[in-house]
Amino acid sequence: MVSFFEERPKNMGATGQNIISDPKSVLNMSITVSVSAQKPPAPPGYISISRKKLLQNLEINAGARANAWVDSMRASSPTHLKSTPSLSDDYGSWSLQHPSALEMFEQIIDASKGKQIVMFLDYDGTLSPIVQDPDRAFMSKKMRKTVRKLAKCFPTAIVSGRCRDKVYKFVKLAELYYAGSHGMDIKGPEKSSKSNKDSESVLFQPASEFLPMIDEVYKQLVETTKSTPGAKVENNKFCLSVHFRCVDERKWSELAQQVRSVLKEYPKLRLTQGRKVLEIRPTIKWDKGKALEFLLESLGFGNCTDVFPVYIGDDRTDEDAFKMLRDRGQGFGILVSKFPKDTNASYSLQEPDEVMDFLRRLVEWKELSVEAQSKM
Repeated sequence: MVSFFEERPKNMGATGQNIISDPKSVLNMSITVSVSAQKPPAPPGYISISRKKLLQNLEINAGARANAWVDSMRASSPTHLKSTPSLSDDYGSWSLQHPSALEMFEQIIDASKGKQIVMFLDYDGTLSPIVQDPDRAFMSKKMRKTVRKLAKCFPTAIVSGRCRDKVYKFVKLAELYYAGSHGMDIKGPEKSSKSNKDSESVLFQPASEFLPMIDEVYKQLVETTKSTPGAKVENNKFCLSVHFRCVDERKWSELAQQVRSVLKEYPKLRLTQGRKVLEIRPTIKWDKGKALEFLLESLGFGNCTDVFPVYIGDDRTDEDAFKMLRDRGQGFGILVSKFPKDTNASYSLQEPDEVMDFLRRLVEWKELSVEAQSKM
């Protein structure tokens, strides 16, 4: 097996902001709280894979492989129960394994007692509904108000596949942590400063060296896919998204082949699927689970037993975070879905409105707890 490239050291961005490529450096700085002296997580490594295997995986003329891709695209984007036949036969059984977080709220609170709750939230399909045009995935004013109150009660982060700047424009809350590009672009809450507005906030960008390549591939994908009606290529800075929500299902195979025809020339990038979207990311060992772990470490909870992380998300990419929590044996994940899916999440919610109800209940519980303690 051959590794195509080596890790690069930390660097300074052109804007003068602190752009950190090494997690060890980040832990010597402050995001918004004083970070305890703890051993930082291992720096992100790279996936080693043989060139021969990569080219075989990206071979566009293999009919069987193309059909498998389309099947995978359908499975990643269920619109009805028949899209997941292995699970749809027994929704009742699935819901027993992943009960509603609203119905189990009291049990969840009992499990969190005496621990610090830390909230991690996906954006699309979690805080905002999935819409035809990804540029119009606006969150409601009620949801924004709820998330603002949540952040006053618990450390709160938005973890999205979107470009960090773009998801910030949707959420518009400076007091949150933001992890964009599937966790490859992390920034803490801004602290006001007369000399430099961002002087005390940290940028963590483990895939900075891929920016020129991502931009190059973006231009090629826009050109290559323009013949497929409804296809939309989105540049999320450290990753790319090819949305096929508005593409005729009969054209999915053609679109997948177009994308793979471009990527076969870029073995340092990998292709995965999400909900009506193809995702192109660098082949580094970094995902939403790693981002969650990094943020916990940065907040000083890396080796704590009294932390209770809660991650809410709806997409396949959120499974990395769900799995991370299971492996840590701390907190839990909540899958947002109206349909049964294979998941590492412990609980479920059906839609963003239920997410908002759950977050409101958390806020109300916390406010009542603080009020009761003040009277003691």
